[in-house]
Amino acid sequence: MTLFDESSKWATRGVGKVLTLDFDGGARGNPGPGGIGVVLLDEDGDAIYELGEFLGHCTSNVAEYTALVRGLAAAKVLGAKKVVVKADSELVVRQINGVYKVKSPHLKPLFQRAVALMREIGDVTISHIYREGNARADELANEAMDLQKKIEPLGPAGR
Repeated sequence: MTLFDESSKWATRGVGKVLTLDFDGGARGNPGPGGIGVVLLDEDGDAIYELGEFLGHCTSNVAEYTALVRGLAAAKVLGAKKVVVKADSELVVRQINGVYKVKSPHLKPLFQRAVALMREIGDVTISHIYREGNARADELANEAMDLQKKIEPLGPAGR
């Protein structure tokens, strides 16, 4: 069952709402085995979507951007009217906000996809938080790396 199925429990979870996106990505060894964690919270602070995904061999920056892209894509599918993004990666936050240029050829396509998704959603802000403010996303990323698989504890957001 996916969001595109009107009978799905996810069909209206985020429609027309302000969602908060917490995300994290990491790579053990950098580069090394990488994973991401994504948490989407509704206006009451309740998690409506969670994702942990093993990425295989990558850098931590690729993992961070992949987490942002996956989170924005899920927010779009869920029908968010606004997304407040919180990340512990200063690099990603500063690049998305135009403070730093994206020079890495590995990051450019991910950066471009994130910006495109932000435009499609329409109202997206991104700000930096400290690591302790991102505990659940970090936990999901580590669990995905440990298990070497994709996990969606609350069910799929649809594709």
